[in-house]
Amino acid sequence: MSINRREFLQTLAIASAGGLSLNSDFAFAQESAKKFYELPKFGNVHLLHFTDCHAQLLPIYFREPNVNLGIGIQQGRTPHLVGEYFLKANGIPAGTRDAHAFTYLNFTEAAKTYGKVGGFAHLSTLVKQMKASRPGSLLLDGGDTWQGSGTALWTNGQDMADAALALGVDIMTAHWEMTLGEERVMEIVNKDFKGKIEFLAQNIKTSDFGDPVFPAYTIRKMNGIPVAIIGQAFPYTPIANPGYMVPNWTFGIQEENLQKTIDEAKGKGAKVVVLLSHNGMDVDLKLASRVSGLHAIFGGHTHDGVPIPVQVKNPGGMTLVTNAGSNGKYLGVLDFDVKGGKPVDFKYKLMPIFSNLIPEDKSMSTLIQKIRKPYESKLQEKLAVTDSLLYRRGNFNGSFDQVILDGLMAQKNAEIAFSPGFRWGTTLLPGQTITMENLLDQTAITYPYTTVNMMTGETIKTILEDVADNLFNPDPYYQQGGDMVRVGGLHYTIDPAASMGNRISEMRLNGNLIDANKSYKVAGWAPVSEAAKNLGGEPIWDVIARHLRDIKTVKAVKLNEPVIKGVSGNPGIAPI
Repeated sequence: MSINRREFLQTLAIASAGGLSLNSDFAFAQESAKKFYELPKFGNVHLLHFTDCHAQLLPIYFREPNVNLGIGIQQGRTPHLVGEYFLKANGIPAGTRDAHAFTYLNFTEAAKTYGKVGGFAHLSTLVKQMKASRPGSLLLDGGDTWQGSGTALWTNGQDMADAALALGVDIMTAHWEMTLGEERVMEIVNKDFKGKIEFLAQNIKTSDFGDPVFPAYTIRKMNGIPVAIIGQAFPYTPIANPGYMVPNWTFGIQEENLQKTIDEAKGKGAKVVVLLSHNGMDVDLKLASRVSGLHAIFGGHTHDGVPIPVQVKNPGGMTLVTNAGSNGKYLGVLDFDVKGGKPVDFKYKLMPIFSNLIPEDKSMSTLIQKIRKPYESKLQEKLAVTDSLLYRRGNFNGSFDQVILDGLMAQKNAEIAFSPGFRWGTTLLPGQTITMENLLDQTAITYPYTTVNMMTGETIKTILEDVADNLFNPDPYYQQGGDMVRVGGLHYTIDPAASMGNRISEMRLNGNLIDANKSYKVAGWAPVSEAAKNLGGEPIWDVIARHLRDIKTVKAVKLNEPVIKGVSGNPGIAPI
């Protein structure tokens, strides 16, 4: 397959040139927007991709990270680039619409200029436009779709199942969907999706006999060309999320089975074979180097917006590895030109969804209004006002995470607080009112229980070491979850490149070193054990809603971030 990198860069440069600088006028903005969303058809196999929307039906603000560390061989490589480093690597001029879409730079001012991103009514318009210009194209949903909002929680995912059907999703795989439980997942798959959306996962088996729970792949004919889509659900679901929610299913990467599935699909005549994955970008990059026969991996889980696919060599040739961000913020469009029974060229574009530049699809807008109507008053309850930019994304902490930590310590009278390193969660600009909906965007899960425990210093260090290894293990196959656990009260030093058990040091509380044998009062939430569930702790949104009502205004938020060793010059970290 010919890898036409020059054309990619030219396409990206054209899109960036159409970007709106912060000083441009409205007329220029409208004209450039029109050009930006005109994507000429190329080739004869067309695949559209979104992932990790986390149930965000309405337009939102979403700040990209200023910390996305790559350690060892991952340092300086996609996706571990932030800010100016990201712009340079991807040929994106500073101060443009693209620069705002893909980085945290000048976020507050740029967000006020360009407006919100995403929204299913706007995404729907673009999907319809792309499908109309690309006959036979397929829309792929990479998962993390049924979780992440108040309405998704309260409807048990029904709002997003209905929205996916209206959007025209053809095929999906999963991760957070599993936190609705096996029975609910199967109900949606066998009832709502039957004959309409194929739910694929080659790596989910029954725990008793190892039988497939879902189809591993599907072959669709597109313009006369057989195209195979293989599903890859998040491999570590029973570890990163409660295992008791999927007690009869096993997961894992299943690399050997994936190779057999690729070979089987090709044996049945598939000329293009792609993986719809929720592995995370680093896992996908390793996987692409080890299996043969994949032409592309459409990735998810790590929420990375990747404008230029990474080209990975393997024994079978070359695999393109992409990732399409999160929160409904992007639509990826991959066009293959297939000749003589194989792809000979391709073009890719990751299109940011600027909601004030794409008109709403009326039917989707009506559906969203219907979904929200029973809950509107509850969603719009005003809790506080923020003077600070509130966001979540980043390896170690985010300002909304800090608000949660501060609230846990205050409301539970705890010395230390832990909050999970979740990547989902929307952004609020300074001056915005924090509503219950905004709080649920950060906390809406099916295991929201808060906990208070006495932990020894030794236990605290063990927890931090375990999570650090999940994030910074040099082998991507051992990176089993999200970002680093967020910590309130406690200060510590981390060396991401150190070996397991040796990354965490200098743990201090109120300036004093933590005593390994002393016990400390620690508050947290989202426990994955069934025993913690049975204790029935207060839901996190109730705790933080009470805290926000108490303080009324979120003042300047000081992040409790660790001292990080060995990252000088690392392009995956930049000061704000």
